[in-house]
Amino acid sequence: MINYLTKIKDAAAFIRSMYPTKPTVGLILGSGLGALADEIQKPIRIPYQEIPHFPVSTVKGHDGNLVLGELEGKQVIALQGRFHFYEGYTMRQVTFPVRVFQDLGVETMIVTNACGGINPKLYPGALMFITDHINFTGTNPLIGENFEELGPRFPDMSHAYDPELRALGKKVADEQGIEVFEGIYTATAGPYYFSRAELVMVRNFGSDTIGMSTVPEVIVARHSGMRSLGISAVTDMAIPETHTSITHAEVVEVANRTRPKFIKLVRGILNQM
Repeated sequence: MINYLTKIKDAAAFIRSMYPTKPTVGLILGSGLGALADEIQKPIRIPYQEIPHFPVSTVKGHDGNLVLGELEGKQVIALQGRFHFYEGYTMRQVTFPVRVFQDLGVETMIVTNACGGINPKLYPGALMFITDHINFTGTNPLIGENFEELGPRFPDMSHAYDPELRALGKKVADEQGIEVFEGIYTATAGPYYFSRAELVMVRNFGSDTIGMSTVPEVIVARHSGMRSLGISAVTDMAIPETHTSITHAEVVEVANRTRPKFIKLVRGILNQM
């Protein structure tokens, strides 16, 4: 069996052979938000299945490419589509790309998602900077052997989402005239849209949004010493008293409508980083 560290090195070496320039910013682009990767200049696009040991996206709205190049003067590496625990991957597989980011020298990660809004102040199409998270997946990507070269056994998650990056994001949004919110994101294992009782419970926890991603990647980024900025695109309102059925196609459709201001915001943040 190939050692976990060797798998990371193999994948990173393959990517370096295709694009030797060091990326400093990693982008993880959620459902319907992958179009930002199409704006990367002088791109090198690598399908996931060509990268050693990489998982493959199976969810509609996740294109399944790694894209490297320049965006707003920064060297970036973008996951055009992510991996989810509910697809049957282990948490280590879900977060494997973040480990590869780490090996390649990425210092800052911008992670995005499409999510349900629990706080009634939100609305479909709203953008929210994540201030903190609740890991309700039932597991954790750091379970198992800890490799000290990757990070400490017990990393601190009290500031998993970098306050300075969030302040920059709010400044850019204000300059662009984009309304943004701040709040707590809860990740569950999925893969279903949540029951009313579950939504009441998560609301009582103090969460503003709910989804099925992001938290595992941020845990690993924090463990590795990266700075993280989390941005949620609210695609539906998950208010328990008025909650109606929702489909993945509707989620992607709202994310697509939100895309222009999302791209404008992220590009603005990269420009001022």
